[in-house]
Formats: sequence, structure tokens, C-alpha cells
Amino acid sequence: MQVKSGAWALLGVMLVAGFHGQRVQGQTGNVVHYTTTIDNVKYLFATAEPVARLKSGDILDTNTLDCFGNALRKPGDTLSMSKGDNPLAGPFLVEGAEPGDTLAVKILDLQVDGDTGVGAFAPGFGAINETNYTPMLHAPLPERVWFYHIDHAANTASFKALDSDFSVKIPMHPFFGCIGVAPANGEARSSVVPAEFGGNMDSPEASAGNTVYFPVNVKGGLFYIGDGHAAMGDGEVAGTAIEVPLKARVQLSVIKGRTIAWPQFENDDAIMTVGAYRPLDDAVRIAFTELVHWIHKDYGLSELDAYELLSQVARIHLNEMVDPNYVVVASVEKKYLPAKKK
Repeated sequence: MQVKSGAWALLGVMLVAGFHGQRVQGQTGNVVHYTTTIDNVKYLFATAEPVARLKSGDILDTNTLDCFGNALRKPGDTLSMSKGDNPLAGPFLVEGAEPGDTLAVKILDLQVDGDTGVGAFAPGFGAINETNYTPMLHAPLPERVWFYHIDHAANTASFKALDSDFSVKIPMHPFFGCIGVAPANGEARSSVVPAEFGGNMDSPEASAGNTVYFPVNVKGGLFYIGDGHAAMGDGEVAGTAIEVPLKARVQLSVIKGRTIAWPQFENDDAIMTVGAYRPLDDAVRIAFTELVHWIHKDYGLSELDAYELLSQVARIHLNEMVDPNYVVVASVEKKYLPAKKK
């Protein structure tokens, strides 16, 4: 990971000095560093004791493990070596966040942390495999594991077929597979599940340059991240992306009094909304309903005008259809919208 000037350079001095869980004042605010290990990860999105506290506007610098807890490193390693699915860094408490607020997470920088990625499928998991939700009489597909060489200079990951000599380089687009907050009503949800709180959304939109918005359900928000991906095809059809650990830098800010029901994404060009449910058509309905509400509330169009406009210019992205809920992101480019209301 390249060290930047200003706050990032100050953080580099801290890391060299061996500090952990400390706060340093930089040009853009405070930078809080936290080191994630297999011994301090969580496997639930839930109300739990925070591992660090941040103020609104602080930058969190941390690392995440891959979905296998960095346990699979070489040919011959098996999925049984993993201690659990999707280990999470966190939770991180953001002071001042209260239910009814929105937590804005601006993803400033993501870097693949290592030279190897992992892909795999397992019995009972995948989009075109027998699963608990789609049982079949035939035997499920057997476990297989692929290892991807990461070329940081070329920004590629190399796929190598297991049953032939074929190989191909895949451009990398690092993103968080898991990103979210503690659910409402005291619920504890598995790190495999995507839902209203975010979670295992497997959304390539959770990448550097984008901001993710979450509903604040509990005091402090309690933010979690993990399950790094170097690249992923639409649908994540075999059940995994190119799974990698990440180094991450995100800025956490509280938007007081802004209430949302589902996660949202935004960048300079577009606004995007998440739907996560089964069947897939209900996930699509959630995403578009939330997008209509957002356009009406922040851009001033009536809901029916927004509905008609989206029928002409909206885009939809099937992020994944392998988890307990499927995930869809609906989007519209800002060039098609009125000026945002003040």
C-alpha cells in the first residue's frame, strides 16, 4: 500500500513505531489505526463491545482477512481449515450516531494485502449447484479450490484452470464483500447474510471512491467490514469471488436526522440503492422502491415522475445470488436528475 502525504504519512510513522489502536491528528481529521487478526474477528453483525471508538469524520485505517480467515494459502489446503465464514473487523463505534441517523462510509483507499487470492466452491453452495434452498436428488458438486497469483504492478489476478493448461489474467477491482452495521431490534445476523443492515452484500460498489450509507440501528452504529474481494463476476455464481485480505482506509461520518431503510451507494456520477431478499424479483422491487424514495426526497421529483424516469434510464446490477438473500443494486446517473435540494 502506498503511503500518502499528510495524515497518511503521519499514520505511516505510527505504524513503523509499532502503535496499535491509536489516534493521530492529520490534515483531514483524526486517523484511527486498528489491526485485525484471526483472534479478534467476529462472525456476526450484532451489538457487541466496540474494538475502537471514532468521532464523526474520523478516518479508520485497518486491515481485513479473507473469507477463509487467511487459512488457505497453497494447493492441498481445504475449506475445513477455515475457522468460520467471513471474519469481520469491528465493531467500530462512531460517537454521536443514534437510531434514526445515517452512517456515511466514504471508502478512500483499498489495496489487496498479499500476493495470493482464493476461489472455491463447496457442496451445498452456489448459484447452479444443489443448495439447502434448492434441494436436488443428485449428488452436490465436490469441493474445489483455486489459487490466483496477484500481480500488483499490473493490477491483475491470474486464473489457472485445474483440469487443463489454460490461464488468463483478470483485472482487479478490490471491494468489501461484507460491510454493514449492527441490525435493529437486538438481532444478531450471520456474516453470510445480506439484509437491511448491509452485511454480506458482495457489492463491487463497495469500492474506493464510493460512499456507502447505512441506517443507524443502535447507539454508535457499530460498523463492521471484511470479506475482501480482488474481483468478482456478476452473481458470484460459484459462491466466491477472488477472495483476498485487504488494507483499507475509510472515513466514517454521522448524518444527523437523515433516516434510510436500506443501504445506499453514491459517487460523483450516480446514486444506487440495495435490495437484498429472496426471491430475486422482491430484491429488485426493494432496490427500485428505495431509489424512487431517494429521488423524491432529495431531488424533488414526485414519486410517480421518478418511477417513470427510472423506467427509461435506470440500471440494475445483480451482485450475487448465492447467499441466504440475493442482492441487487439499482442505480441512476445524476445527469438525468434535477439539482439536489439544499
